[in-house]
Amino acid sequence: MLQLDNLFWVAAVMGLVGLAILIVLWPGEKHGKRLLTRWGVADPDAGEVALAVRYLKRRRLWYPWLFLAIPPLLDNGGMGSILATLLLGALIAELLAQRPSRGPRREAELAPRTLLGVVPAWILVLGGLAAAGSLLHLGLTAQWKLLAVAAGTVLVSAAITLLAVRRPPVGAPRADLALRCRSARVAVGLGIGACTSVGWPVGDFVSFLAVVAGLAAFLAVTAPAKRLPAAA
Repeated sequence: MLQLDNLFWVAAVMGLVGLAILIVLWPGEKHGKRLLTRWGVADPDAGEVALAVRYLKRRRLWYPWLFLAIPPLLDNGGMGSILATLLLGALIAELLAQRPSRGPRREAELAPRTLLGVVPAWILVLGGLAAAGSLLHLGLTAQWKLLAVAAGTVLVSAAITLLAVRRPPVGAPRADLALRCRSARVAVGLGIGACTSVGWPVGDFVSFLAVVAGLAAFLAVTAPAKRLPAAA
């Protein structure tokens, strides 16, 4: 009985912590407008801001609960847990975004949305190089558990990117495209960061160089795009 009581209180405390984090992270109009402006949408209107706020809510709703659950599962309370939380939260949000919208929807463009229309080729190349380098290094050093973690990270990152490209169009075209670009670029960037941290634990000079290169690639990929692709 004592053990059950302890589990109850731990669950209650963690739930309160998660709720407090959720309240702090919960976005409003100011956050939505700032997000769109940073990603190339000049002077967003009320409808575009509402779309951005809904986009943020879909992600931030899951972050506190995932962060409370993932560290015990991974036995890691550091950067690995943070990256896993962000990736899984983004994956859940993109899966939910595949459902048809209940509100007014704009008609889809005649030209189908393509991966390169949302993510520049150089970003895909950087993501592929980071994934290949980490997987190869882990395979050669027979670190099979970490290899499985890195491979799973690559799959989740790729899934988020593809889901961001194919989700149904909603709202104004430029805001919709900006949010797609943001989702895809951040997913690739998180994949680079996760693969680098898992595949190259700092222990020698080569690993240090790999981590520095991975950090530089992460910052370049996740930097907000000041201009939308020409398709907008």
